[in-house]
Amino acid sequence: MNRALLRDLSAVAAAALLVVAAVLVGTAVQRRDGTLHVSWPPLLAQWDPHVGPGTPAALAVAVVVVAYGPAAAARLRWRPLLLTAWAATLAWTWSLALVDGWHRGIAEQLTTRNEYLQVIDRFPDIHAALRDFTGHILIDAPDNWPAHVAGHPPAATLTFVLLDRIGLGGGGWAGAWCITVGTTAVVAVLIAVRALADESLARRAAPFLVLAPAAVWVGTSADGYFAAVAAWAVALLALAVTGRRLVPTAVASGLLFGLTVYLSYGLTLFALIAAAVLLLGRRRLRPLLLALAGFLVVPALFTVAGFDWWEAYRLLVTRYYQGAGGDRPYGYWVWANLACTVLIVGPATVAGLRRCARHPARPFGPESRLALLTGAALLALLVADLSGMSKAETERIWLPFAVWLLPACAFLTGRRGWLAAQAALALLLNHLLLTGW
Repeated sequence: MNRALLRDLSAVAAAALLVVAAVLVGTAVQRRDGTLHVSWPPLLAQWDPHVGPGTPAALAVAVVVVAYGPAAAARLRWRPLLLTAWAATLAWTWSLALVDGWHRGIAEQLTTRNEYLQVIDRFPDIHAALRDFTGHILIDAPDNWPAHVAGHPPAATLTFVLLDRIGLGGGGWAGAWCITVGTTAVVAVLIAVRALADESLARRAAPFLVLAPAAVWVGTSADGYFAAVAAWAVALLALAVTGRRLVPTAVASGLLFGLTVYLSYGLTLFALIAAAVLLLGRRRLRPLLLALAGFLVVPALFTVAGFDWWEAYRLLVTRYYQGAGGDRPYGYWVWANLACTVLIVGPATVAGLRRCARHPARPFGPESRLALLTGAALLALLVADLSGMSKAETERIWLPFAVWLLPACAFLTGRRGWLAAQAALALLLNHLLLTGW
């Protein structure tokens, strides 16, 4: 066994110990006083070994990608590779979701009491609902919003309201939307890595993006959809700063960044990833100005409609501590959140991030440029962790950041073994636990 592999395995072993500690300590704390508000710490899940309709398909997808994924990623032409990666990710995510069956795994996920579909009938007049949105954020407010509606800017809820308006109402369509859109994040990340680093690294990362354990929560939580919007914002900015159709890509990137911060307050931290993209680009000032022009459109529209983002965020902080966030101990979650991250990105990503640390910070070669991109995502995730506003449920909340850690797997050798480990983790999680998302 060579030294590099031994160090990789040591990093994975340390990450595994972190997960075990989070499970053991969290279980003890939850049994003692119930302050974690999760049934199977550190995840919002229940112990429930089971198989389902999606099991055979999930096993088949895993075997095919492990066996043929690296070779296909190396040989396919670029555009067919992107389509193939998306199709494989769709198959992987759908099959994992269907392990729990259609109703429990997909159709009912976004219809529970804390979810967005609970308030569709409260938006007959969208303009009026936006003007009054902040009046229902606090728990003691009249007709207070469910947790996820109160916890996000209104673009998240409006997505499902608009789906309902065009005849795609109900949990099944909402789940299909989150899976279909959410899985496109794989394509966006590949495009960005190719533009900012090089194509060979993107090709090496592709199978790992497909078989990510994060797919367990992309199908179906709205955060998978948020991850895709943020990923496309980054990808388009990457194209702009590398001189690819500068004006339309920069403006479109700005529009999507604007939408991103009106989908989730915490995704303002994508400014760190955007800064890394600008640093890696050949052009900076003009793409930045064009992106800022596009960015201002979404805030302007919501502000004119009567929604005050800053006031809503201020009230959300209060609401957060009125609910479970006020009970959940920071001293546990500040490190247990990182255990959640290990579970969504998998052992291969842990090893890949270790290898990233070998590359110098100055972005000269392709490897260093990729290391800087993944490092920016890791920094954003750590800032979110230290903020105290991400105590628990980060297996879904941090999906937008997690997809940018996965390209670190491009640094690995022995890719089939690492891919098998990724797939095995996802299959175990989905078959041993009934996740809350």
